[in-house]
Amino acid sequence: MSATYTFDVFSSLDGFGGSTGDWGGYWGKQGPELLAHRLDVYRGDQRMVFGATTYRDFVGMLAEAGEDSDVRDPWVARMVSLPATVVSSTLSEPLDWPDATVAAGDAVDVVARLKKESAVPLRSHGSLAMNRALMAAGLVDRVQVTIFPVLTGRTGAAPIFQGAEDFDLELIESRTFDGRTQELIYRPTLHP
Repeated sequence: MSATYTFDVFSSLDGFGGSTGDWGGYWGKQGPELLAHRLDVYRGDQRMVFGATTYRDFVGMLAEAGEDSDVRDPWVARMVSLPATVVSSTLSEPLDWPDATVAAGDAVDVVARLKKESAVPLRSHGSLAMNRALMAAGLVDRVQVTIFPVLTGRTGAAPIFQGAEDFDLELIESRTFDGRTQELIYRPTLHP
């Protein structure tokens, strides 16, 4: 049996994973329903998988964040407490993450092995380039996109699917939180 792998990502409506503007975390559109749902999503047993850049970004944000920062939301604390694999040829252990290990090598090989060996589902939040490569290799079972109601045409950063292959997406689940933020979960299939 192969463990499922979920690519979990936040997005503006126009497909950006972040912004260079003054929007703040969640583009300022988080609400109590969304935050409670995120905690539920991360409550179960699972293993996180990060690329080196995303790992460094998370560690940096956590180090700089004050106690009242969005970065310290309960679901993020839960994510940090989960076991994690960081795919990197440049990092070495010990990592500044409670239960993280480094897996050197190509992400496709590392995740293919993890999918065979893991007794729990695998999840990656962010790690855009890595997850585009994993999708192209057919290793992503679910794409979970949380779409915030903003257009960041001028200040958008990190286009989520730029350079990705073509995929057909089967909608598995959809939800709306706080009357404005949508979560869409798809099963991706490489388009012939």
